[in-house]
Amino acid sequence: MIQEFVKASLAEDVGRGDLYALVEDAIDAKADVIAKCEGVLAGQVYADTLASLEGLEIVWGKKDGEHFKVGDVLCIIHGDSHTVLKTERTLLNMLLHASSIATLTNKYLSIIKPYGVKLLDTRKTRPQLRVFEKYATRVGGALNHRMGLDDSLMIKDTHLKTIKDLASYIKTARTKIPFTTKIEVEAETFSIAKIAFEAGADIVMCDNMTPTEVSEVVAYRDENFAHIALEASGNISLQTIESYAKTGVDAISSGALIHQASWIDISMKMQ
Repeated sequence: MIQEFVKASLAEDVGRGDLYALVEDAIDAKADVIAKCEGVLAGQVYADTLASLEGLEIVWGKKDGEHFKVGDVLCIIHGDSHTVLKTERTLLNMLLHASSIATLTNKYLSIIKPYGVKLLDTRKTRPQLRVFEKYATRVGGALNHRMGLDDSLMIKDTHLKTIKDLASYIKTARTKIPFTTKIEVEAETFSIAKIAFEAGADIVMCDNMTPTEVSEVVAYRDENFAHIALEASGNISLQTIESYAKTGVDAISSGALIHQASWIDISMKMQ
C-alpha cells in the first residue's frame, strides 16, 4: 500500500516527464533536507520507499518520532541529479505533511501524558490519505481510532435516531459482528451515556460534553460499570485537552490532530 501511494504521488508530479532532464546529461549529486523550524519528524518510511523505487540513497540525520530544531539536517540524498530533482517535491511534500501532523500530535500528547490518558485520532482525514495521515499521528505518539467502518461498531448520534431499543440492537449485533469486535456508543448527555452502559457497550464516548459533565459520567462508570472504557471527544483543542484529561477518562480523541496541523518548514538544498 505504501509503495502504491508513493508511486501515485510521484506520477502526479512528474506527469509525462521532467523537462529538466531533456536538456543536459545527469551528474552525480547530493542534497540536504534541512529543518527551518522545530518539529517531530515523520515520513521516513515513505521517503525510504521513494528512494528505493528511484535508486536513490538516503542517510538519515533524524528518524521517525525524533524532535528536530532549526538547522538540523534531517537527511542527505545521493543519486544522479535528474532523479534527485525529479523526486524533490514529492519527497518534501510527504515529509512536510507527515511531520506537521506528528508535530501537532506530539504537542497534544505532551499535555495529557502526566494523566495517563490515551490520545486518539479520528476518521476526519483527507480522502485517500487516511493510512498516511493516521501513520503520522502514530509517529507523533497517538493511537489510531477506527481505520474505517469495518473496524469496530460505533453507534453515533445519527445511528441512534434509527434504533428503537439500544440494548436489543447491541444484543443482536453481538450475533452478527466478529467475536473480537468492540461496540462503542456515542453519548451527548449523561442520560444517553447511562443507557449505553446498561445496554452493554464496550466503550462509551462522551461527545461534546463539558469537562464537568464528563466527570459525572466517569464517576457513574467507576461506581457501576468499571469494565467499560470511556472516551471524550468534541471541542478538544490544545487549550481544552488538559481539562478533559483531568476527568479520568481512558482516552481522548481529536480530529484536530490532522485537520488543524499547519505545515512546518523543511527545504532541500543541493550540496
